[in-house]
Amino acid sequence: MVQAHPNDARQSLPVARTVYEIERLSKTYARNALVALRDVHLTIHKGEFVSVIGSSGCGKSTLLKIMAGLMPPTTGRVVLEGTPVVGPRPDIGMMFQQATLLPWKTTLENVLMPIELREGRATARRAKDKAMDLLELVGLGDFAHVYPGELSGGMAQRASICRMLISDPAMLLLDEPFSALDELTRDFMNMELQRICLERGSTAFLVTHSLAEAVLLSDRILVMQARPGHVVEDITIDLPRPRTLDMVNTPEFGDIVGHIRDLLGKEANE
Repeated sequence: MVQAHPNDARQSLPVARTVYEIERLSKTYARNALVALRDVHLTIHKGEFVSVIGSSGCGKSTLLKIMAGLMPPTTGRVVLEGTPVVGPRPDIGMMFQQATLLPWKTTLENVLMPIELREGRATARRAKDKAMDLLELVGLGDFAHVYPGELSGGMAQRASICRMLISDPAMLLLDEPFSALDELTRDFMNMELQRICLERGSTAFLVTHSLAEAVLLSDRILVMQARPGHVVEDITIDLPRPRTLDMVNTPEFGDIVGHIRDLLGKEANE
């Protein structure tokens, strides 16, 4: 069942605290001649997994960069844990399409890199046990001391998950993290990501082009359209957790995917 208003589906549940909040966000370029984003509003609560999906050029990546503090908005309010986001922060974890592990450092050393860069090698060494716990969490405990060239694509992305989590970020921002993987590995990694987020109570925001991936992982999906980029619908995914790959074949799953496809199709036909 597709729910357009997430609060309606959860009226009987206590509302989790707000982690990330965006109000009246717009982004323009070329002296305001090009409007990339217009009037975007977004609230993400603790433990929520939210995805954004839309055609190329609708502003998904621009929105993610603004949320990460890598790019300022033209107008609007962007707040994480009650503090305005005005630049990169240690309580924001990011994961990209490529693992971007340093080839001359071991898996463990790569996981510790964020702490080493911010606080120095001594602090990073003290975090070694925590890094090993994360590697065990994703099944890489036996690969802590090997180099990236010895890891498969999926293993490298699991190491990237650990690197993202090492600083206990309040918000995880995911930029199509598994798009470069083959389909079977991508399915496995999506299930791993769900498991890790559920176990840790993580709050996450995912940019993806995959309708099935978005529905499989998300509590809510923002559907965006371009010219200029704006959210046309905020959809609650009313499917039980933990999700399984078998759900992809259910009528309920197909209805949600079909509804999103219809929304995107309307834009293409305009």
